[in-house]
Amino acid sequence: MEWLDRGLVAVQRSDGTIYVGWRMLGTEPDSIAFNVYRDGVCVNETPIADSTNFVDDRGAGDATYAVCAVIDGSQAAPSKPATVWKQDYVTVPLRTPEGYRPNDASVGDLDGDGAYEIVLHQAGRSRDNASRGMTDPPILEAYRLDGTFLWRINLGRNIREGAHYTQFTVYDLDGDGRAEVACKTADGTTDGTGKVIGDPNANWVNRDGKILDGPEFFTVFDGQTGAALATADYIPPRGDIGGWGGIGGNGSNDHNGNRVDRMLACVAYLDGTRPSVVMCRGYYGRSVLAAWDWRDGRLTSRWVFDSATPGLEKYSGQGNHNLTVADVDADGRDEIIYGSMCVDDDGSGLYSTDLRHGDAMHVGDLDPARGGLEVWGIHENEVVIPGYEDGFGAAMFDAGTGEILWGKSPGRDVGRGVAADIDPRYPGAECWWSASSVLCDARGQEIGPRPRSQNFVVWWDGDLLRETLDGIRIAKWDWKGGVEVPLMMAEGCSSNNGSKSTPALSADLFGDWREEVTWRSRDGKELRIYTTTMPTAHRFYTLMHDPQYRLSIAWQNVAYNQPPHVGFFLGAGMAPPPRPNIRLAGRSMAPVGSK
Repeated sequence: MEWLDRGLVAVQRSDGTIYVGWRMLGTEPDSIAFNVYRDGVCVNETPIADSTNFVDDRGAGDATYAVCAVIDGSQAAPSKPATVWKQDYVTVPLRTPEGYRPNDASVGDLDGDGAYEIVLHQAGRSRDNASRGMTDPPILEAYRLDGTFLWRINLGRNIREGAHYTQFTVYDLDGDGRAEVACKTADGTTDGTGKVIGDPNANWVNRDGKILDGPEFFTVFDGQTGAALATADYIPPRGDIGGWGGIGGNGSNDHNGNRVDRMLACVAYLDGTRPSVVMCRGYYGRSVLAAWDWRDGRLTSRWVFDSATPGLEKYSGQGNHNLTVADVDADGRDEIIYGSMCVDDDGSGLYSTDLRHGDAMHVGDLDPARGGLEVWGIHENEVVIPGYEDGFGAAMFDAGTGEILWGKSPGRDVGRGVAADIDPRYPGAECWWSASSVLCDARGQEIGPRPRSQNFVVWWDGDLLRETLDGIRIAKWDWKGGVEVPLMMAEGCSSNNGSKSTPALSADLFGDWREEVTWRSRDGKELRIYTTTMPTAHRFYTLMHDPQYRLSIAWQNVAYNQPPHVGFFLGAGMAPPPRPNIRLAGRSMAPVGSK
């Protein structure tokens, strides 16, 4: 996993005080403490050992801050300095092409300096798979957080623009401390150095604006330059265009590219040590997951799971518009939760719940009283298919075995649903979904009305509960009054993906363990990354050093975006978090607190 610097931020608050926040790494000892320096002078009386933030009552807007780690009484070198922000966000100027708008984003350390860079999907005209019409070529761009433009990859006209086509991953795949970018490509894709993949003159777009012929590729790009490092034939190929329907969704089929071109992607530690990319196709019927390794400059196929294989039919039609990666059986290797079914680390089927296709899911230790992880799944079960009558529209199941623990809204197409700890009176996560007005505890007991928001959640304020994130608003659930109380509004920003109202990215990017939220400005000329300035007495290592959370950020941009979750219970009444079993790449041997 990537080595990270302190991620120090200093923000002027409305009362004139300066909020200072920084990272603690997952490999650092519990005994570590910190000193905060303003303009070279230590401003805390004793080393700070119970948090990774500090409010400087005597700070000024023109000050410069640094932090130093203290271990066993010895102070390490200072962090990179941070100047004071005048507002609670940092802007990233963009080179948005004419007719395009900033869409989903991901992050990785592209140059190995210990700070994240942004990879942004710029979207022009886009279409859903079910609709006809021309689209603009999808574009990927890389920026440093200060707005420095790094490169642009134009995927070309032979990649259709839309939420279900362009899935990209940003991750350090070979352990050299620098992240790569991987995605589906085609004839005419131009990498960040201007090199064209395949035939630059080929045009495989038909009169309906769809691309149902021509070669399909999978490419790994250098994260620092955007150069194509390796390209292989995409697995699986389209094959029979009409061979991808099944029991998922409305239970039908098509020959116009709706079902065949449903793509997903993720990164997983399939061997427990090194990451692999998993590129996917199909979920209404036939579902194929293809694992790839990028090692020592070579791109190789690791395994292929295909639900059309005899004996694997029960895995067809179970996929979602999203997926999740987690070590569900606690063997140290990751599995892929593909909607209502799960594929094991070796590419074999682990289980299928028969809950069928769905639109949303959340995976984590949602019920800490039980062993292992749970899945809160949102499903489309409004169509009566023999053998699947009255399936749950929302259900909690065991992530390791697929055992259904409880379910609600049988025979319904439920479009939205969330699981997060928002009420400290009940153990574990609370669950809610769009087909019902009630809020349930982790065991399925109704406990009151649900929040109106049913989109993202975020750790934002000073307690351990999660806040709701919908559109450009973050709100606190008032469990006593049964209402959402606004905490912040990102004025001048816009959310993405229509009614889904998702941010470009929600992740722990810098500062302490709490999450930042990235939105595009309304005019599309910049990204704005918002951070909390509310102090907290709770101290954790950066969430990006929890393996499940870090992998959640890698798949967050995929199709119907979902919020990230950690691999342990983080909420009211929690136990101390487990120390992550990680080894840091790149500068892993750098002194604690180094630049």
